[in-house]
Amino acid sequence: MTIWIIGLGSMGKRRIRLIRQMYPGTVLIGIDSAEERQNDAARQFGIECFLSMEAAAEHHKPDCVFVCTSPLSHADLIHRSLEKGYHVFTEINLVADGYRENMALAKQKGLTLFLSSTPIYRDEMRSITELVAADGHKVSYVYHVGQYLPDWHPWETYKDFFVGKRKTNGCREILAIELPWMCRAFGEIEDIQVMSAHLTDLDIDYCDQYMVQIAHTNGNVGTFIVDVVCRKAVRRLEVYNEDLYIEWEGTPQTLRKLDIHNARMEEIPVGKYHNEPGYSEFVNEYAYMNEIRAFFETLQGAKPLYTMVDDEKILAWIDRIEKG
Repeated sequence: MTIWIIGLGSMGKRRIRLIRQMYPGTVLIGIDSAEERQNDAARQFGIECFLSMEAAAEHHKPDCVFVCTSPLSHADLIHRSLEKGYHVFTEINLVADGYRENMALAKQKGLTLFLSSTPIYRDEMRSITELVAADGHKVSYVYHVGQYLPDWHPWETYKDFFVGKRKTNGCREILAIELPWMCRAFGEIEDIQVMSAHLTDLDIDYCDQYMVQIAHTNGNVGTFIVDVVCRKAVRRLEVYNEDLYIEWEGTPQTLRKLDIHNARMEEIPVGKYHNEPGYSEFVNEYAYMNEIRAFFETLQGAKPLYTMVDDEKILAWIDRIEKG
């Protein structure tokens, strides 16, 4: 199998590393408009790299492509890949540009268009979803996800990173990452109330914190706090009702449930954990591996867990949250 990795930034490199680990015989081809990133990927992984899709096509025809560039470039790259007959895995988009057209094109050509939503494939999120469903009663939750924006990619200025831009800003990315799994765990969103703020002196033209009150169609309610302010990277969740209490602090070892009879918190075993140096402890590489595996299973006929139709709804809610 031959795979193009379009975009050789941090996410593209992660995909290369994991695909090589999971599928050793795969031929990986890097594509990036920046010569420095090409050279770095070629040196680090020993792969052949090209300036453009057209240049790569002169030497290699892929079975599928991974679109790992900045979100605003995704729609065009997806469309061009589908037109050429390639299956597509795309990273999170943050905007719905080209969704309808690209979904129609994929259907017309009988191709897979797979959208990343990594937390859905994470063991902790799956366990939380199962525990809430098994309880069978309405729950409330408080969830806080935040990290100071310059700490996201300390090797580059946030002004050069897409999360520093209004249209693809850091709070929007957190919302787009987290809301899909939250809707699976707690139910589709029925209504929201929003309080936003500017708390930092960062040179950004968007709110750096949102406090979102969410009402779900099944009666569950929650508070979701999202920010690019918090100097300690935080991911903390509490889920509760009169018979259930779950807490989670972002890693597999911190998922716990209260044993009501013994008044004692008990760890919930949720599988493997591996964190690459330089990333927040909340980043579990196994979730990315599960997602890559799900993509290849989709090529064999499996139904995807998350689609652009689903994402359109999430992005519409995010637009409303940003409007306040």
